[in-house]
Amino acid sequence: MTARETHIADVPHIGPVSAGWLEAAGVCTFGDLEDLGALGAYEAVRATQSRASLNLLYGLAGALRGVAWTEVDVRERVELRAMARGLEVGR
Repeated sequence: MTARETHIADVPHIGPVSAGWLEAAGVCTFGDLEDLGALGAYEAVRATQSRASLNLLYGLAGALRGVAWTEVDVRERVELRAMARGLEVGR
């Protein structure tokens, strides 16, 4: 199995609740997450799960690099938050 084929629940730094939300949104593998990127996957989850917070977005960004969301640089978190707000405005 390649890294891209790794089931989303088995990706380091993706918790069980987040994995369930991601699967429900069609993000089932690490490859799906890579293809969508953190923001795209977050948007897909938000379409089905209004309880998803910005911590999910930060977690997805971290998981793509193999680190916890708390290790995502503050500047990147600010940038991600601004992009997520742009998604909310566009709805």
